[in-house]
Order: sequence, then structure tokens, then C-alpha cells
Amino acid sequence: MDPQALAQAELLGLHARQVVEGYLAGEHRSPFFGFATEFAQHREYSQGDDLRHLDWKVLGRTDRYFVKQYEQETNFVAQILLDGSESMAYGSGSLSKLQFGKQLAACLSYLILLQRDAVAVGLFDSALRRYLPRSNNRSNIHVIMGQLAACEPMAGTRVGAVLHELATQTPRKGITIVISDLFDDEEQILGGVQHLRYVGHEVVVFHVMDRAELEFPFEGNVEFVGLEGVPPLLVRAHEIRRSYREEVEGFCARLREGCERNQSHYVLVNTGDSLRDTLSGYLAFRRKTGRNRRPGL
Repeated sequence: MDPQALAQAELLGLHARQVVEGYLAGEHRSPFFGFATEFAQHREYSQGDDLRHLDWKVLGRTDRYFVKQYEQETNFVAQILLDGSESMAYGSGSLSKLQFGKQLAACLSYLILLQRDAVAVGLFDSALRRYLPRSNNRSNIHVIMGQLAACEPMAGTRVGAVLHELATQTPRKGITIVISDLFDDEEQILGGVQHLRYVGHEVVVFHVMDRAELEFPFEGNVEFVGLEGVPPLLVRAHEIRRSYREEVEGFCARLREGCERNQSHYVLVNTGDSLRDTLSGYLAFRRKTGRNRRPGL
């Protein structure tokens, strides 16, 4: 883990922006009502209710007995999904996309556990290969890091299918964080995001791209070696640079727009940037936007 990235992340924290269903008392808004800190609604008094929560002003105006209900706070459950497909092995710099993704997943896991929230980690390619069940035990970070370190890129990518699978298997409302280069069918990916949102999850997508994939700095005749079953391709780099960049920009823009339509965060990650700047930049943006106080959004 990157100590500088962790130091920055600890200062900012990762907080739920919508209602979540946890299993311990915490600091994130729960869909359930009790007598906690923030007023939510009134309900009619029932025999046995604590008289301390009677609203005496309402009683004086209406001569009816109502008690105040408050929003309970809870911990959240986050599931982090890391793409371990063969295309994630590419890297033009010191880190491949997969190595950068591992560091990001490790830092996020540590931050979540540090907050006494719970985290589950899934490793996938064309299917979900490994899934570490949720835990809020800080010592579990060693298990998570061991699984991340052992992950080797292989097979093709089916991001959408994996998201649909998780949406059906994890009905509890929480946060789903996807770390992937998203080299898959756009409609299927966004369909998976929509499915997760439909069952109540907050979704954050980290779209991990190598600097060379974004900028296409190649010169002369270049042979590109295919990943995930794609055959090699020999091209004149200067002839396709403009159209390539336009296509990549369009690809990223469509994914961003699709995530925004589904009220999900999309973060384009350039592996040429530092992990500290990437993580702290997103957490600062998240903190600035604040939690949405309307259930279901």
C-alpha cells in the first residue's frame, strides 16, 4: 500500500452518500428508524413508547399524541470488484493497470476497515473468480492483500455479467466499487450498473486506463499484440492517432454519461498519475458533494 495515499485518504474518509443497510452502529444513514440523532418523521404514540420522545408542541396544537422518530446511523458494507482480465496486464510505465488497481483496492479496503465499516473483495475476469466475504475486522486486511497479490491477469472480460450476478446475490444496500479498464460491451456494463442501483446499491466506477492508451504516443510502424484473444495488428501510428483518440474519448464519455444517468460516480484513472492524487482527488470530490439526503438516490 502507498503510505502517502493512505495518509491523505485517512484525512478525508469514505462516507456513504445514500441510505445503507449495515449490521452495527456507525456513522452512515440507515433506512431504519429509531431514536438517534437526526429527526426523520412523526408517528402516532403507541402504548409503551418512551414519553420522552412525545412532541409536546404537536400535542398542544392538535390534542393528539405523536412521537418523534430519528434516523438511525449504521456502518456500511462495501464490495470492491477488481478486474483481473488479461487486458489489465498492460502497462507502459512502472505499473500495469492491474498493479495500479491492486494498490487502489488495497488502500480503499484499509480505509474502510479503519472506519470500522465492512468490506468484501471480489476478483473477476469473464466470471467472479474469488470473493472474500464481508468483514469489519481490521486484521482481515492481510487476507485481502494476500489475495490481491496472488491475482494474475487471465481470460477475457465480462464486466456486465459479473455486476448482474452480484446485484442478485447482494440484496443489502451498500457501496459497490468497480475497478476495471471496462474493455467490454458498454450497454452490458451500464446495464449491470443500473441493476445494482435498482436494488439500492451506491456504485462507484474507477475506469483504469494506461497513459499510452489515452494519449497514443506511438511513432512509426507499430505492431500491437492482442490481449484476450485479439490477433496482432500492424499500423502506421500517425495515420490512426487522431481517430483513435476520438474513439477513446467517446468511449469514456459514453461510460461517464451512462453512470451519471444512473446516479453513480465515474472516475477516469490514468495510471501515469500518482495513486495519492487519484484517491485523494476522488475522496475530496465525494466529501464536497456531501451525502444525498433523499432515500433511493
